[in-house]
Amino acid sequence: MDTKTHIKELMDERGWTIYELAKRSGLAQTTIANMWKRNTEPTIPSLRAICNGFGITLAQFFAEGDLVELTPEQRDFFLHWSALTPEQKKMLMNLVQSMK
Repeated sequence: MDTKTHIKELMDERGWTIYELAKRSGLAQTTIANMWKRNTEPTIPSLRAICNGFGITLAQFFAEGDLVELTPEQRDFFLHWSALTPEQKKMLMNLVQSMK
C-alpha cells in the first residue's frame, strides 16, 4: 500500500484539503504538503497524527479493506463522524446513549 495515495484517498472521501487535514491532525500544513512536493513519506508520529485527524487508528489505516462489513448507511455515518469535533462527538454519543 502506498501511504500517500491512501492519505489522499481518505482526504478525497471526506472532501478535505491539505489545510483541513492539517487543522484536524494538528500538523503544519507544510508538513503535509511536503509529502507530495518533496516526495517524502510521513514519519510514524506524523502518520499517527494524520490518523487521529481522520478519526481512525494506525491499524485501520493499514488494514486491507474494511475490518468489518458495514452497510452503506453505516459507512456514510462513520465518514460524517470523522468530520465532527470532539465536542460534537460527545454530544452525539450522549444523544445515542439516551435512546437506548
